[in-house]
Amino acid sequence: MKKLGLPRVLVIGCGDVGMRLLPLLTPRYRVLAVTSNPQRRAELRAAGAVPIVADLDRPLSLGRLGPLAERVIHLAPPPSDGPLDRRTRNVAAILPEGARVVYISTTGVYGDCDGAFFDETRTVRPRTARAVRRVDAESVLRAWARRRGGRLAILRVPGIYAADRLPAERLRQGTPALAVADDVYTNHIHADDLAQATLAALWHGAPGRIYHAVDDTDLRTGDFLDAVADALGLPRPPRMPRAEIGASVSPMMLSFMSESRRLDNRRLREELGVRLQWPDVQSLLAALPE
Repeated sequence: MKKLGLPRVLVIGCGDVGMRLLPLLTPRYRVLAVTSNPQRRAELRAAGAVPIVADLDRPLSLGRLGPLAERVIHLAPPPSDGPLDRRTRNVAAILPEGARVVYISTTGVYGDCDGAFFDETRTVRPRTARAVRRVDAESVLRAWARRRGGRLAILRVPGIYAADRLPAERLRQGTPALAVADDVYTNHIHADDLAQATLAALWHGAPGRIYHAVDDTDLRTGDFLDAVADALGLPRPPRMPRAEIGASVSPMMLSFMSESRRLDNRRLREELGVRLQWPDVQSLLAALPE
């Protein structure tokens, strides 16, 4: 019964990061976790959340969510096709006036930046359909915040890693990486640090503020893969020039190989007060059991 007196927070999308976030939330909030899969109700209850079955692709199933909480964490990905994130549009339609919202977006909204190092003031230039949908979601939520007096914080997130989220299978399959001369910079965040950053944004995020939820890693993709291979005792990936690699990787992987950027995380550290448990990929790799 003690939980009933706690403030409520609605978590939309409880995948891996959402499940890591729940233990951080449950001591302070009554957590309402939205899932489209009824079979996950027991798992969410065991994690201390109240499961709510709803489908972001079915607006009529969301109507009851609006009054439930004035704090919302939106972790759900956009749909897999089209230029619009209709899921986020459906969420925005039921958000209560004055709600505090944290939205998990992607660093892919910047497109290719030729390896430049930059902060959150850079203009977005999405190149992939996935990133276009994320820009749409950000715009929809900003419009909702202006219209309804909401307090929105956006975390732009790069590749997520953890001990159980390393590209081991890619290395075992021998999928090639770009040749050194063609390689691109990639950005990272540990899943636990992303959960921590999400909580910090819920508490301290300034209205309309964007934060780069990235660690301090400064590696090109091939060097990252080499480091993971060495740590796991796997062969390093073969290197191929950009002109040849398209025949050996998926279109999605090729799109990641076509964008290079390095992101400043000072807002994350200084404004949100996040102290990274894993400041870079190398710190995790060094901690893996031999």
